[in-house]
Amino acid sequence: MDRALPDTTPFFSSVDDVIERLAETGYLSDKGTATAVFLADRLGKPLLIEGPAGVGKTELARAVAQTTCAELVRLQCYEGVDEARALYEWNHAKQILRIQSGGASGARGDVAVDHSWDSTKADVFSEEFLLARPLLKAIRREDPTVLLIDETDKADVEIEGLLLEVLSDFAVTIPELGTITATRKPFTVLTSNATRELSEALKRRCLFLHLDFPDADLERRILASRVPELPEAIAEQLVNTIRVLRGMQLKKVPSVSETIDWGRTLLALGMDTLDDDAVRATLGVILKHQSDQVRAAAELRLN
Repeated sequence: MDRALPDTTPFFSSVDDVIERLAETGYLSDKGTATAVFLADRLGKPLLIEGPAGVGKTELARAVAQTTCAELVRLQCYEGVDEARALYEWNHAKQILRIQSGGASGARGDVAVDHSWDSTKADVFSEEFLLARPLLKAIRREDPTVLLIDETDKADVEIEGLLLEVLSDFAVTIPELGTITATRKPFTVLTSNATRELSEALKRRCLFLHLDFPDADLERRILASRVPELPEAIAEQLVNTIRVLRGMQLKKVPSVSETIDWGRTLLALGMDTLDDDAVRATLGVILKHQSDQVRAAAELRLN
């Protein structure tokens, strides 16, 4: 297949444009985050976002897709994910059925058999039998696309080799069909919780952004945008308590989304203050391990 020049029409006009448009989706970003998104868009390079779980890495990719009216194509990485799940595979069951249905035509002599197999091979290794997985799907799309490769650090090292090939040229070679090159580069986001170090080769192909939990002021603004009915005084108490919890040695510290869930919980229960009884009654909304709840109750002196 011919290699076409990819469409490089940018999504954003400036860093401020990124901040304003992400805010319209409910995602409040700081200048550094918006700058990384703008540069990834303008330079056409993948954006690698690293940081602890729950800081909004995946949500940032969703917000970019939403504000640009792009389709979000997501590859969720996990231990054991392979090329067939990430890139493409052939529909073997359907291929076998097609071969069996045409098998009777090649039963008369060697020449006839060879001719039948050549035509059958060309038939079964065609678009009709190709199952496109996230990477190939994103490359083949002609409409605006955000490709999210989520939790890249959970995948095996072999998958990094595949990503190096795909993200270098945004092209995929299928032996039976040829090389498929993106006509419009997807805006690509890779996320990592830093459970293992990604290869330097992969990092070189990406822009890098480290996301941490927001400071108190930003988290209050996030909470106000997502739960506007929550009184300001309760929001202040809630954010302060969350920050105390994140300073403890917990198995899983509360994420930003759990901060929002906690605010919605207090509203649903009609609570007008975050006193010890309210915290004790709703601790399961933000802490999902019994050992964490016991430790938090002890350190917050809720018993």
